Amino acid sequence: MTLTADSGSTKTTWLIKSDADHDATSLRFSTQGINPFHLSNDEITNIIKDELLCQIGFPKPKEITAVHFYGAGCTMEKSPILSAILRRLFSNASSIEVGSDMLGAARALLGNTPGIACILGTGANSCLYDGNDIIGNVSPMGYILGDEGSGAVLGRTFINLLYKGEHRDFIPVFEQETGLNATLIIEKVYRSPMPNRFLASLAPFIKAHINSEEWIEKMVTDCFRLFFRRNVCHYHHNELPCSFVGSIAYYFEEQLLKAATAEGFHIGKVMKEPL
Repeated sequence: MTLTADSGSTKTTWLIKSDADHDATSLRFSTQGINPFHLSNDEITNIIKDELLCQIGFPKPKEITAVHFYGAGCTMEKSPILSAILRRLFSNASSIEVGSDMLGAARALLGNTPGIACILGTGANSCLYDGNDIIGNVSPMGYILGDEGSGAVLGRTFINLLYKGEHRDFIPVFEQETGLNATLIIEKVYRSPMPNRFLASLAPFIKAHINSEEWIEKMVTDCFRLFFRRNVCHYHHNELPCSFVGSIAYYFEEQLLKAATAEGFHIGKVMKEPL
């Protein structure tokens, strides 16, 4: 049995497939996101034990022969740490591979074809891909310093425009539908764990009002345009298609296409998730 994982900061999707029967139905499971930059070794171990192993039942962990984990925060520094955790939990696996979520996205989107692969989910990332490996990557810098176009940055930008911009008349609609207010928002952003997840959780509200509020549609498009300017432009390959994976790219595809056209790029594939 082969276990493959695709992990963002919010959610990890796990896929189990039989090594013997390639036509067998895959088993799919979900846990919270595993990002070694944000979680301790014990927290990662507990997520896998408490949220994954209790679900999978059969096949049991000892029947897993290979593990392929692609995740946010799986850098050269952090990948060996996660590999060690996986080896302890799946001791019968002869192969343990940990790679970045960016590499997983590029392989899912482009296969053996060169292009520009991008992630727009809770966070954001991009790379220049030669059909086998990543040959260029502009550091996304995280949701405070970068991550343009991500769910976290959409949420942050929306809150800023709502409470400090020209759209304070929309505050009652937002607060009534979400149950949030300025005090609660500050609490969740500055005093609660994973503020990036909270900010990204505002994306469904943004999506629900994007067609009725022109300023929201413009905000989303502008955030995506900034993603192209601050990231994709630096690869100097406007002729290559830009393909995207992630819930933000998937649900805001219309605005993504507008932004790409405005910045001189063309979109290839758009997928909700790489698995």
